[in-house]
Amino acid sequence: MLPTSRSLGALAGALGLALALAPAGFTRGDDLGGESAGTVALFRKTDPGLGRFFDASAGYAVFPTVGKGGVGIGGAYGKGVLYERGKPVGEARLTQVTLGLQLGGQAYSEVIFFENEATLKSFKRGQFAVAAQASAVAAAEGVAAHARYELGVAIFTIAKGGLMYEASVGGQKFSFSPYGRR
Repeated sequence: MLPTSRSLGALAGALGLALALAPAGFTRGDDLGGESAGTVALFRKTDPGLGRFFDASAGYAVFPTVGKGGVGIGGAYGKGVLYERGKPVGEARLTQVTLGLQLGGQAYSEVIFFENEATLKSFKRGQFAVAAQASAVAAAEGVAAHARYELGVAIFTIAKGGLMYEASVGGQKFSFSPYGRR
């Protein structure tokens, strides 16, 4: 069944709410590199144990702010930076569509660690997607000690604001643009 203009309007409104709830520093691309570096520092400070993921992964994608909203149909969007062996190599984008019982809006930061070169290459080719709630772990002190890679990735989030009630299905899709090829 195709979405109606009413449901698309509700989605747009909910996503607008999520973006409005995001802090004033919402990532709009004006200082994406600086915001990503600040987000890495925040995750490291929140749980020093995440250092093992930052230091040993083949790469990681950092999304300083992801805005998410939904009223029946939901969506999320964020821009970030892909790091390979600790060096920024390009811009990443996250989009998400969900269907189900959901209402509200929220903003959060997300880091996706890639365990090996094969998973990182899949992300860079645009062949990478995850289920919307696929094993994302809320970063907190001590959480990394028990965290493991699943299917070559480990995902951590930190809530920034908003409130979202959700029992939905969907997934996150990613795109990548290497620096110098925009």
